[in-house]
Amino acid sequence: MKLLRHIPAWDSSPPEAWKHWQLAQLRDYLSRRVIPFSAHYRRLFDRHGIDPLDIKTLDHWNRVPFTSKKDLANPRDFVLVPDEAVLRREPAMWLDALMHGRNAAKEHAEAEFRPILLTSTTGRSSDPVPFLYTKHDLSNLDLAGSRLMLAGRSQRDFRHINLFPYAPHLAFWLAHHAGLGFGTFMLSTGGGKTLGTDGNIKLIDKIQPDILIGMPTFIYHVMREAVETGRRWPNLKRIVLGGEKAAEGLRARLRDLAAELGSPDVHVMATYGFTEAKIAWPECVGESHDASGYHLSPDLGIIELIDPKTGEVVPDGKPGEIVFTPLNARGTVVLRYRTGDIAEGGLTWEKCPNCGRTCPRILGPISRVSEVRELNFGKLKGTLVNFNVLEHLLDDQRGIAAWQIELRKRNDDALDTDEVHLHIAAEPGVSERDLEVAVSGRFHEVTEIRPNGLHFHPLSELREQLGVGRLLKEEKLVDHRPKDQTATSPVALSS
Repeated sequence: MKLLRHIPAWDSSPPEAWKHWQLAQLRDYLSRRVIPFSAHYRRLFDRHGIDPLDIKTLDHWNRVPFTSKKDLANPRDFVLVPDEAVLRREPAMWLDALMHGRNAAKEHAEAEFRPILLTSTTGRSSDPVPFLYTKHDLSNLDLAGSRLMLAGRSQRDFRHINLFPYAPHLAFWLAHHAGLGFGTFMLSTGGGKTLGTDGNIKLIDKIQPDILIGMPTFIYHVMREAVETGRRWPNLKRIVLGGEKAAEGLRARLRDLAAELGSPDVHVMATYGFTEAKIAWPECVGESHDASGYHLSPDLGIIELIDPKTGEVVPDGKPGEIVFTPLNARGTVVLRYRTGDIAEGGLTWEKCPNCGRTCPRILGPISRVSEVRELNFGKLKGTLVNFNVLEHLLDDQRGIAAWQIELRKRNDDALDTDEVHLHIAAEPGVSERDLEVAVSGRFHEVTEIRPNGLHFHPLSELREQLGVGRLLKEEKLVDHRPKDQTATSPVALSS
């Protein structure tokens, strides 16, 4: 059962209305759904002596401890498991039974709490963590997906193709539910692992979609193959990216490929989401192709930005680590979840310059704290290298068709110094020597070091090395150092 409260308009209510509503909803949600039914948070709030009804301001909320990935060792403790005795005492349950009968009330309660879908974290840095959804959560996914469609200016008569791989992964299910929630045609191909590149291209040839949705690297790979084989896709209007970063250089190349396929005015937009939120947010892209941030859903969750060193909330407009709290989730629920993602442009409640909506926005680029790594370069021990910046540098560099960064130990000796090697496939007609000079120079400019090796590969070979169409996420940064010798940088904002 949904909590009954007037909800401000998603796209037009002022910040004051939303902030007042969020606090009231938070108190109700915690006291009626999370604390009674979540083993982890019942213990946590009891241990810290926190009463949800005492949370009157965001300063009060800031006293609640954070949740991070390391806390999720026992995922069952984060699942809302209702107590039937508690539910029976609720006036809303009485009213439901009175108006619709006991069986109907029981079915409504099961729709709210019974898990029916599982997604999972990818498990690259730790074991995968499952996140459960109920019918209630799937309604939220429909809503978040339909807002993605609205931000992308889709229309119900458009044809959409979802190229995300079939997997228990948020990106695939968000795209699927975006079609359901918006009420439009959505064909899911399962990506490269299911149909292969040629199968996806043939299907796109037949459907002639208006919108392509998928991983940036795989969409680029498919579109490039389509250009090389003389395809024509004149109906394309949008390319929607998720699951990976989408630098401006990559977006520009996708627009160029779309033009070669017969669609010269394609807009490229990104989405931002993570498994633990169970929803994602769309980027707003204007006619000039300028992005104005990710439109949030303040009725579905609270986003805070914190200083990753101190944990203190930063002012609006300042960079900080993204922290998420749901306001209407069931199934698996995490509160004040630290994502490890840095919103470089901060959080704003100002009206969107592209569409005029007044919902809050996260301003990018968004980078990972964990991608600022401490490397040992002999005399330069403890050097911090921001691989977020390097990824954008390589994506933005004209002439690169594909790339991979590899970390090694010199002479494969665990006690020797660290090395950074770049693997690159050049665009046709591009001089490898000129590209080597340009990339090495830019690399040194942003890191003050030079790559230990720059290796050129045929595009087909590097695509296989990256796992394009085979892996859920392509391996753009691989660490081949012995695990006990690797080190992640202290949690800190990088310049």
